[in-house]
Amino acid sequence: MNLNTALFINVNIRNEKKFCIRRGDGDNFKALYRFSRENVEWLSDHFLNDREDTRGGGLSNVLKMKIFLRYLGDPGFQVGVGEDVGVHQTTVCKTIWHVCQKIIEKSNEWIKFPSTENEFREAKRSWSRKGKSNAIGAIDCTHVKIERPHRHPDEFINRKGLASFNVQATCDANDVITSIDCSWPGSVHDSRIWKNSDVYRTMFENTSGALLLGDEGYAIAPWIMTPYRNPDTVVRVNYNKIFCRERVVIERVFGQVKRRFPFLQNTVRMITHRVPSMVLACFILHNVAKYLQDEDFDYDEDDAGDANNVGANEIGDIRIRGRNRRDAIAVLLSRSSHVAVDE
Repeated sequence: MNLNTALFINVNIRNEKKFCIRRGDGDNFKALYRFSRENVEWLSDHFLNDREDTRGGGLSNVLKMKIFLRYLGDPGFQVGVGEDVGVHQTTVCKTIWHVCQKIIEKSNEWIKFPSTENEFREAKRSWSRKGKSNAIGAIDCTHVKIERPHRHPDEFINRKGLASFNVQATCDANDVITSIDCSWPGSVHDSRIWKNSDVYRTMFENTSGALLLGDEGYAIAPWIMTPYRNPDTVVRVNYNKIFCRERVVIERVFGQVKRRFPFLQNTVRMITHRVPSMVLACFILHNVAKYLQDEDFDYDEDDAGDANNVGANEIGDIRIRGRNRRDAIAVLLSRSSHVAVDE
């Protein structure tokens, strides 16, 4: 055996790389990718602005974003997304997580809760243009169903017997998410999530008189108003009607997010610890859609929040002060439907 033959035997020749056929988008671009074509390009530029390397069949930033958005709208089947886009399922999996991480890196740019007196005042002015109460937003929780986890499965079983994450969010008068907490398992009550949230501490410490609107699953306080249970006077009935009409904004937002991203409507098939990041990415993209004025999908009341109607059993000065403020607001609302209410 000569030297040339020996060298040839020791060389590992790489197999020929084979590429899947990458299909076109057809005429249903927004149905596939949940945003218009130009807005998908904007998303890829904004969130994936690192250098592209498409050598050897690498994915462009636009294609990475399309894979991620297609997964959110599929809902959630990586093999099907790979077949549609023309890449292998393992590539889909890696791309989804890469894009998700890039999106949530900019969460503080897109989801902001008021923190200064000026921001509180502006939020109240914005709300007063659409409603009669002097609130800064509404709060509620919604459940995102998941596959039953192998570790601590009972913690994730909600009151309907399904495994889920319980996601708390607040929104402003413009259907924009101002805060979100998607780290709690489904068995945890709304009021516990609220009491342990950064938003609670912010509202507790604010001196502007700002308040949020919540359902009866929350304990009333000077900074969070809830409806009367079994209202027995005309004043209280009137308050509940106005209150429900204003608080519905958060239900509408949940419906908008879930209609845009069917991933959140169905059972999420993903390792449990990654689900909160994916949920957060969806809510960030909802705010981006509002900024880009990308038209919402049809709203369905069945996609809205899952309220826990079991009230918290708090007692003490905070609850009494909250009830007193609610009574004062109810009286003022009954006097004039045109008055912006505050203490």
